[in-house]
Amino acid sequence: MNVHSTINKEVFVPHDERMLVAVEVWRRKRKRMSFLPAGPKGNYATFICLSVTNTRPHQLLITKVKKFGGVSSFTRRSQWTVEQLRQVNGINPNKDSPEFDLIFDNTVDQWVASSSAEKCIFVQILYHACQTYSEGKTGTLGKVGKLVGLNDSSPGFASKTLLTEFINCQSKLTGDASTVNLVIYRCKAFLNRIKNVMVAKQRRTPGNQSMHRKYRSLQVSPISASTSIKMGNRPMNMALGERGERLTRAEDKTIELMHTAQQFADTAHKLFNKQIYVFNITLKQLYNFP
Repeated sequence: MNVHSTINKEVFVPHDERMLVAVEVWRRKRKRMSFLPAGPKGNYATFICLSVTNTRPHQLLITKVKKFGGVSSFTRRSQWTVEQLRQVNGINPNKDSPEFDLIFDNTVDQWVASSSAEKCIFVQILYHACQTYSEGKTGTLGKVGKLVGLNDSSPGFASKTLLTEFINCQSKLTGDASTVNLVIYRCKAFLNRIKNVMVAKQRRTPGNQSMHRKYRSLQVSPISASTSIKMGNRPMNMALGERGERLTRAEDKTIELMHTAQQFADTAHKLFNKQIYVFNITLKQLYNFP
């Protein structure tokens, strides 16, 4: 069971809620009382989660969940309704970046996600959840849209009905090609998790630990320096060689996975463009467009 499934099972299912997406974050600027001295960084992980209630009327909720060091369970810390979320700031509308801000009625949180892909997935799902929730919450949207000359397919209709303002967000996170982009970002996030796991495993390999012990024994051994160098050089060189080979294999595997994901993303993009083309041809045939 992965982290997201565990959070959903431990935090949201007992409250009759269903988690839609979660992103691990760190603060860009840590909150601290001015009269307290700066202490060491806390040993905990923070997740920002989007959930919806199972009971009607449905409520869209944003929850801060933490997992403290030495504790296996997750803890719910703060929770807001989507009506309290005034603004989502994507920071950079021109390129993927892990930074984003959530502005509520009574607080402003400045976050850095674990990766750009994770942040893009969260913002994209949050946007469409807010859009769907706003359309279902306001029962007179159809009448209001007709009065101002808008319909469901008008470019500005969704943005005018959203309860939350989204600024500095890339258009591909809120555009028509959102499904394809979501697949691409999920592939990138998956590759990033694999890379982190492989790096963590490399750091915990027995070869690295034995090499570290041999290096320490060389420092504290009472044998003369010349004898220690002769005895220790060969095992250290072998350990370094083995570690280099493992790192090379890990890098090759990561590159191979990245190429596979890129090919998958290119294929998905081509299929989407083909569907758009077929859709346009069908419209022209039905309505006799030139």
